[in-house]
Amino acid sequence: MSGAGFHVHGPHDHELEHATQHAAHGDSAGTMINQIAMFTAVIATVGAIFAYMGGATQANAGLYKNNAAIKKTEASNQWNYFQAKSTKQSLAEISRDLAPVAGDKEKYQAKIDRYEKEKKEIQAKAESVEAESKDWDKKSDEQMHQHHRWAQATTALQVSIALAAIALLTKKKWLEYGMFGVGAIGVAIGALAVLHI
Repeated sequence: MSGAGFHVHGPHDHELEHATQHAAHGDSAGTMINQIAMFTAVIATVGAIFAYMGGATQANAGLYKNNAAIKKTEASNQWNYFQAKSTKQSLAEISRDLAPVAGDKEKYQAKIDRYEKEKKEIQAKAESVEAESKDWDKKSDEQMHQHHRWAQATTALQVSIALAAIALLTKKKWLEYGMFGVGAIGVAIGALAVLHI
C-alpha cells in the first residue's frame, strides 16, 4: 500500500476479503472460501514442518554416511597394520627356520608368538570398527528413507495448496474435494515418516 491510498490486491487477498464480507450473510461461496483459506493456512504450516524434517533427515544421512566412511578408513588402517604384523611374523618364521644356532631360533620364536598375539588384537579391533562402519551406513540409509518420505509428504501438501488456489479462483467444488484428498495423502505420508515406515 502506498501513501496515496492506492492498494493492489492479489487474487487470494481479494477472495479472502470477499469471503469475509459475505460470510456474515450465510453465503455458501463465502463458506467454501473460508474453508479453503483455513485449510491452506493449516496445510502450509504442516508443510513447513515436514520440509524442515526432510532437511534435517537429509543432513543426518550425510553426517552418518561421513561417519561410516571415517570408520571404513580406520578399519582399513587396522587391516594394513594387521598385514604389516603378518609380514613381520613371516620374516621371523623364515629367520627362525634358517637360524643355525638354537638360541637364535628361540629369539625368533618369541617374536613370532608376540606377532601372533598382536595380530589377534588388531584383527578384533578391525572387525569392531568395520561393524561400526556398517552401523553408520545402516543409519544413513534409514535417514535417507525418512528424508524421501518427508519430501513426498511435502510435495503432496504443496500440490494440495495449489489445488486450493485453483479452487478459490474457479469455485469448483470437485477441486476443493481434490484439495482435501491430496492434503490427506500428504499428512498420511508424513505420518509414515514419523513412524519410520
